[in-house]
Amino acid sequence: MITAVHTLVYATDADAARAFFRDVLEWPNVDAHDGWLIFRTGPSELGVHPADGAPSHEISLMCDDLDATMAELAAKGAEFTGEPEARAFGRTVAMKVPGAGDILLYQPRHPVAYDL
Repeated sequence: MITAVHTLVYATDADAARAFFRDVLEWPNVDAHDGWLIFRTGPSELGVHPADGAPSHEISLMCDDLDATMAELAAKGAEFTGEPEARAFGRTVAMKVPGAGDILLYQPRHPVAYDL
């Protein structure tokens, strides 16, 4: 039986990315060995979208209030690329993860499955 989903983020500066998830997002973690942190990410859900080319995978972080979450994270040093925008599925903004590019942060407008 499947017990969890393990998400991978590939970073050119893994230490900086790990520090971001640990210190800015404040995600609980375990040290698997020698500073190799594995984070508890909380509830999750998975959607399958049609591909317009080669298949790919994407990670998005969800929140209940985008403006409040952005303010809280900015106070801890998070940086955002651009301004929030309204999309069909919710309000979104790109958040910089040091050494790992941007990750989508969004307040969904759709029914959620993570609390089923």
